[in-house]
Amino acid sequence: MVKGITLLIAIVCAALSAVAQGSSMAESEMVKIKGGTYIPLYGDTTPVAVGDFLLDKYPVTNKDYLAFLKAYPKWQKGNVKKIFADPNYLKHWQENLSFDGAYLHSPVTNVSWFAARAYCECQGKQLPTIDMWEYAGQASETKANASKDYAFYQRILDWYGKPNPAVFPPVQASFRNYWGLYGMHGLVWEWVQDFNATMLAGESRANTGIDRQLFCAGGSAGVQDSKNYVAFMRYAFRSSLKANYTVANLGFRCAKPIEK
Repeated sequence: MVKGITLLIAIVCAALSAVAQGSSMAESEMVKIKGGTYIPLYGDTTPVAVGDFLLDKYPVTNKDYLAFLKAYPKWQKGNVKKIFADPNYLKHWQENLSFDGAYLHSPVTNVSWFAARAYCECQGKQLPTIDMWEYAGQASETKANASKDYAFYQRILDWYGKPNPAVFPPVQASFRNYWGLYGMHGLVWEWVQDFNATMLAGESRANTGIDRQLFCAGGSAGVQDSKNYVAFMRYAFRSSLKANYTVANLGFRCAKPIEK
C-alpha cells in the first residue's frame, strides 16, 4: 500500500518538477557531506559506506513549507487526504495558508512522512536515508565523527529531556555542526526516507527474517556501543511511527545523493 501511494506521489511530482525546480523553494541552501563510513547501532562491526551527498543546511521552515503549499494546494491543511496525514496535520496553522508569524523561521512540524517526502521529491530531492542522517548527525561542532565523545552524547540527552517550547527557535539559531548543518540536534526530530527499516518484518507464522535486536525489549544485545543511548532513542522513536503520523516536534530536511 505505502509503495503504491509513494509511487503516485513520485509520478505527480515528476510531472511538476520543472516548475518546482525553478522556484526559490526548490533551491534551498544545501551542504556537501563528504562520504565515508560509520558503524550503525545494530549489526556486526563492518562499517557501512556512505557516498557523497547534499543535505539541506537547515530543517524546512514554516516559511519554506508555505511556498510549497502555494505551489501544490493538494497538501494544504484543508485539502490533504486522510490517507496521507492524520487529523493533527499542521495543527499549529490557523488556515490553509496562515499561521502565527512567530513560527515563520521555525522548523515546520506536524507534517507526515508522505507530505515531507512530497515536498522533497517535488524539488528533485529526497528525504535522507537513515545512513545519511546518522552519518551526518554524528558530527559535533569540531569533529566529523564524535561517536566516541560521550560529552557530546550527554548534550543530546539533555536536550531530549527538555519539554518542547511553545514556539521552536529560528533554525538559524540552532546547533551548527562540523559540516555546517544546523539543527541536527537540539531542535526537532526529523523524518528519514527509510524510517520504518527498523520495523518488525518476516512471515507471520514462522517469524522468519525478524531482527529482534531492533527493539527496546531486546536490550543492548548486539549493539556496537551500549553507551550510545541517544541512538537507542532515535531507533525507538522511528519504530513507533507510521507514514501518516504528524508529531508536534517532528520535522524534516531534504537530501540529494551526488552521482559519480
